[in-house]
Amino acid sequence: MNPKQHPLGSGFTAASTAADVLEGIDLSGINVVITGGHVGLGLQTTRTLSAAGASVTVGSRHRDRAARALTGTARVEVGQLDLLDPASIDAFTARYLDSGRPLHILINNAGIMGGPLVRDTRGYESQFATNHLGHFQPTLELLPALRAAQGARVVNVSSGGHRLSGIRWEDPHFTTGYDPMLAYGQSKTANILFAVELDRRGAGEDIRGSVHSAMGLTDASGRPIIDPDRDKKTPQQGAGTIVFTATSPLLAGIGGVYLRNNDISPLDDSAGPAVFDAAAIASANVVPHAIDPDAARRLWELSERLLKG
Repeated sequence: MNPKQHPLGSGFTAASTAADVLEGIDLSGINVVITGGHVGLGLQTTRTLSAAGASVTVGSRHRDRAARALTGTARVEVGQLDLLDPASIDAFTARYLDSGRPLHILINNAGIMGGPLVRDTRGYESQFATNHLGHFQPTLELLPALRAAQGARVVNVSSGGHRLSGIRWEDPHFTTGYDPMLAYGQSKTANILFAVELDRRGAGEDIRGSVHSAMGLTDASGRPIIDPDRDKKTPQQGAGTIVFTATSPLLAGIGGVYLRNNDISPLDDSAGPAVFDAAAIASANVVPHAIDPDAARRLWELSERLLKG
């Protein structure tokens, strides 16, 4: 297991906001790509990084909607990006590479959760295809820009939902026995394993991969439940760990780790929940199956094969 999976003692808390963790950090000249950077935690992340001086490219399936949400945010551009469409991903990454800009921070943030079984044009289950393969493909395609940064971070946004399922190696696309929350859990485990193997492969080129945990909770009327110590946060607090993972000097030279509440998560080797429990999942630390280096290598190889169709 990952020997780096131990808290740093960052000095920040669950209640720290994205602005708190960025205080005193100047991101002028830093280029960022973030998927889904126009809604929810992604929007807060985009605004906070921009306010610190970064130039941010937001990938969105709804380009016009994203542009409206980001009106008035400095140094932000929006590119068309559908994570379920390999051709759309190719076009998005080609546009960025054609710009000649190095890429210092890549935040794989967008995702879907639950719902009825949907398959993409390749026949792949949509949560695995969107949340994992939809980020695996552009990350590989953007490697030249990440290398050009001479020090880059890739942040995958996962959640405690990874406790629900490891990778279903024999049937990742649920040809039988579809369960929406198991499919979600598999995709969130994939986010973490991807970062572990990316970090192993990229560390020598100073491309570090890490994972941020995010999940918001609402009450019966749909209002956010605010209790930071149990991971029930405002959007500004929820975005804190994304921004911390992407920018904190405390993480220099550290990658392949799962972060929660603005610090590296301790490892929880107790049994995970057998069924979906939003409160338990939201407050969960990382479990062993999600940082297993052998599983991370196996997933990388499977993902490469799946991209080839």
